[in-house]
Amino acid sequence: MKITDLQNATRRPRKIAVGEFDGVHLGHREVIKGSDTVLTFEPHPLTVTRPEAAPLLLTSLQVKADLLSEIGVAELVLIPFDDSFAHQTPSEFIDHVLLGALETTDLCVGDDFRFGYQASGNAATLQARSEFSTRVVPLVEIENEIVSSTHIRALVAAGEVSHAERFLGYPFRLRGPVVHGEKRGRTLGFPTANLTPADGLICPGSGVYACLARLPGSDGPPIPAAVSIGVRPQFDSALGVIVEAFLIDWSGDIYDHDLELHFLARLRGERRFPGVEDLLDQMRRDVEDTRAVVASSDTVSGR
Repeated sequence: MKITDLQNATRRPRKIAVGEFDGVHLGHREVIKGSDTVLTFEPHPLTVTRPEAAPLLLTSLQVKADLLSEIGVAELVLIPFDDSFAHQTPSEFIDHVLLGALETTDLCVGDDFRFGYQASGNAATLQARSEFSTRVVPLVEIENEIVSSTHIRALVAAGEVSHAERFLGYPFRLRGPVVHGEKRGRTLGFPTANLTPADGLICPGSGVYACLARLPGSDGPPIPAAVSIGVRPQFDSALGVIVEAFLIDWSGDIYDHDLELHFLARLRGERRFPGVEDLLDQMRRDVEDTRAVVASSDTVSGR
C-alpha cells in the first residue's frame, strides 16, 4: 500500500473513504468497502482542537496502515492536522482537498462524519455537491451494540479483549519496541520480552492474557505468548506499568526490535501470591491456558 501526505499526493481520479478510522473496526470497514484510497488525519483532530478530550487511541499510525493494507486499500493519504487546517471551512476542505488535490470521483463517509471548522460540515454537506457521488454508511450494530472506537477503547481498557475482537473483526493489537527490564523473569525460568506502553495509545487493563506474538515483517508463524500487564505486585519494581510477554517454546534476542501482540483472551487478574513458588505454579498454569486458547482460536494465523 502506498502511503503519502496530502501535499505529495499525485492528482488522479480516486474513490475515497474519509475518516479517522481509529482501530479500522467492522464499522470502518463498511465505510472503506469499494474505495481505493483512505484519507485520514494525523494526528487525531482532537489533539489539536480539544487536547483535554483527545482519546487514547486503539492503533498507532503504523498499525492502522498495516490493517488498511490487509483489507486491500491501495493508498493511504495523510492530512497533517494542525490549527490552520482545523480552521478550514467545509467548502474549503471540499474544494481544496477532495477536488483540488485528490480529484475525488466517489466518496464514502460514516453517518456521524463531521469536518471543517467547528465540525460544521456533515454527510449532507457532501451529498449536496454534484462533482462527486457520496455514499453515507449508517452506524453498524453487532449484538444490538453500536460498533464505535469509543466503545472498543472502553472494552480494551477493561481487559475485555475477547469482546473487543467481535467489534474490531480481529484481535486487538499492541506493538512496541522490546526494552530491557529487570530480567527477573529470566531467573525464574520465564524470560520475558518487555514492552513499555506508548504514550497516546490504549493498553489492556491489568491482568494476564493469552496472545499471539509476531515480529513485524516476519513471515514466520505467530508465537503463542502468555502476557502480563501491570505493576508486578509480587516484587518491588520501579518500572511502573509494563507489558511482559513470555514467548512459549521460543528463544532469541529481540531487544530493540518491535514486537506485536495480538490479544485473544484475558486469563486472570493481576494479584500477589503468598510466595515465589506459588507464583511459579500459577505462571505454569498461565502457559498451559495460553496454549489451550491458541489451539482453539480461529486467529491462529495472527491475521
